[in-house]
Amino acid sequence: MDIILTRMEEHVKVMQKVMSSKKLMKNIAQGAAMMKIALAAGHKIMFCGNGGSAADSQHWAAEIVGRFQKEREGMPAIALTTDTSIITAIANDYGYNRIFSRQVEALGREGDVLVGISTSGNSANVVAAIAEAKARGIKTIGFTAIGGGEMAELCDVCLVIPTKVTARAQEVHEVIGHILCEIVEI
Repeated sequence: MDIILTRMEEHVKVMQKVMSSKKLMKNIAQGAAMMKIALAAGHKIMFCGNGGSAADSQHWAAEIVGRFQKEREGMPAIALTTDTSIITAIANDYGYNRIFSRQVEALGREGDVLVGISTSGNSANVVAAIAEAKARGIKTIGFTAIGGGEMAELCDVCLVIPTKVTARAQEVHEVIGHILCEIVEI
């Protein structure tokens, strides 16, 4: 039973670090504003990530297209992680590192926002998608962990969670993702 309390205490400590970081709190607000402005102008939010971050991509896109807490019209968002035919065709023809960037090329437009999620900040396919987005005038938000990796320098806004523990970073990503979904509904 000690592990249960220990993991919860670790989570709380990371959340306290996030809440006490003026830079991180400012970046969360900036990311929310970017998303809100894009959606208000008729643009879309795209999400990408691998593994658990792919699941977050789908989750947050669903909250935006459907609803989070408030009854409202649907808003445009897409997880670039969901269409197995597209993903496998791109991986086969261009390589796995292009599975998201090729979709950004096809679906992204200036004024859209791309949210890239990678705890290391170095996932090659997420980094490539961010680079493609930047080249197309698409705003970028990164979700990473300590250090931020390549994404810290590439993204317009990078949310670098102050932990080396992947699970704790992913937990905080989920909390922040929900906050962003709530703010776009206001």
